[in-house]
Amino acid sequence: MIYSAVPYLFTYLDVSLAPDAGALPGSNALQSLANGVAAWALIISLVGLVAGAAIWAIGSHSSNMSQTYTGKRTLIASAGAAVLIGAAPTFINFFFHLGQSAN
Repeated sequence: MIYSAVPYLFTYLDVSLAPDAGALPGSNALQSLANGVAAWALIISLVGLVAGAAIWAIGSHSSNMSQTYTGKRTLIASAGAAVLIGAAPTFINFFFHLGQSAN
């Protein structure tokens, strides 16, 4: 008897979500914090990119294959990190809207 009432119960318990950045106090501070963290992460990615390129160049000129590989790996990881940092808001919005469309 209870199991037959469960589907009807869920139709009456509709929950909705409408994100609003201004709805809570401190939202502007949190947005500023997120922007600052992203800026620091991009700066660190830039340092890693330059360091990786330098290690790659030094390893290549000294015929040190291990150092060359380390430089390439660092350069690719730093570039990938910068791409992910830049695309993070797009990924978040995409998955949020994907979840909103699921009915």
